[in-house]
Amino acid sequence: MLIANRGEIAVRVIRACRALGLRAVAIYSDADRDALHVRLADEAHRVGPAPASESYLNAPKILEIAHEAGCEAVHPGYGFLAESAEFARLVERQGLLWVGPPPEAMELVGDKLAARRTAQREGVPTVPGVYEPLRTLEEAREAAQEVGYPLLLKAAAGGGGKGMRLVSDEQELKNSFARAVSEVEQAFGDPSVYVERYVPKAKHIEVQILADHHGNAVHLYERECSVQRRYQKLIEETPAPLLSPKQREEMGQAALAIARAVGYRNAGTVEFLYDVERKEFYFLEVNARIQVEHPITEMATGIDLVQWQLRIARGEPLDFAQPDVRPRGAAIEFRIYAEDPDQNFLPSTGRIRELLWPSGPGIRVDAGVERGDRVSPYYDPLLAKLIVGGESREEAIERARRALEETIVVGVATTVAFHRETLEDERFLQGSYTTDFVATLKPQGLSPQERALLAAAAALAYEQERRALREALQSSAKAQEALWKWASP
Repeated sequence: MLIANRGEIAVRVIRACRALGLRAVAIYSDADRDALHVRLADEAHRVGPAPASESYLNAPKILEIAHEAGCEAVHPGYGFLAESAEFARLVERQGLLWVGPPPEAMELVGDKLAARRTAQREGVPTVPGVYEPLRTLEEAREAAQEVGYPLLLKAAAGGGGKGMRLVSDEQELKNSFARAVSEVEQAFGDPSVYVERYVPKAKHIEVQILADHHGNAVHLYERECSVQRRYQKLIEETPAPLLSPKQREEMGQAALAIARAVGYRNAGTVEFLYDVERKEFYFLEVNARIQVEHPITEMATGIDLVQWQLRIARGEPLDFAQPDVRPRGAAIEFRIYAEDPDQNFLPSTGRIRELLWPSGPGIRVDAGVERGDRVSPYYDPLLAKLIVGGESREEAIERARRALEETIVVGVATTVAFHRETLEDERFLQGSYTTDFVATLKPQGLSPQERALLAAAAALAYEQERRALREALQSSAKAQEALWKWASP
């Protein structure tokens, strides 16, 4: 299995390969020569220089390595080439298994406008908007008059917040349109945008699905992802607070209807917007890949999603049906980014001088780095994911507080302090938070300077404990050696 990715998702796939007896082959750029995923793989091959365009996006080189290493399959992880139907076709044309949905399905859901039309045909509600590609300002003006302000400008060919603009009036539309078109063309090679109504009080909720090649499909219930900055997620949880059992079931069935309509296979996520005031949900898009936040679904259901990706790719049928999926308790994921929340989440780079992850019942850490690793400016700054679970949401939150207090990262700024503050916010505790949560979060507790001092003190205490343990072990070794000499004939 060649893993066409890096960081924590590459580590995650390597471990799934080991569990199924597969040989894991990693690729690395010059910036990742000593990365954790390289150290853990059965073998690793250089794919190119540090820039992603010359390495992790270099499809011909990746496939050349796959053949050289004798690989039979390619797992793309997420990001980079994971949602590229063209890359999926290249993989299949070269006789390799593609661990993901069929390229045809990827194209259908990758076109956001076509995906919305599919949802409408299946009777799944969509956010009111004009679902036609807009390429001129005049077309955008006409669409805005139909939808009404405020509205969102969104990319037709991709997601991740690229090109997305909140527009309050016609003058703002004029100022934002050209920049949005330029950004999406650069990101996706397609300048098309569209407009939809802006829902001011909304929750971002997604449904995990699995579908095999034998006509079986299940949903594994939902995750809430409303804690976001710049349309990128920071915290996810399952089940979604405030969602009724009826709405939960309706969302799950809507997700399966869309998956069946496009011939979806493998793991995927169907995303919805939930209007808090109207208590209605709307289809947003399909993410044709494994998601960063998949571990909370694994923790709640006990189903290994990455292993099932591999098993479905090699033709195995699902060995469970919808009634067998019974989530238990609650789970929350905290993304540990090398970013400074006090500087508008500006990425932070450098060497990780000290690192300590938490442990204990109900705690899981999916990390892509270890102590001594360097955080590069070339890639996404996600260091790790802290996943906590409990019999109730309250228990999960209490475990998260302890786990975040035990998390120590020295050398780069991280989002750990932000997560601690979030757990003291009343809106989060009540589950009433919406997608504007981060923008309206009021700083509390320690100042940035105090946080830095506390982190330094924690790192010093950690180093003192390590030194004391090392000395104790050395002393124990000397005592054992003396005892052995005394007892020897």
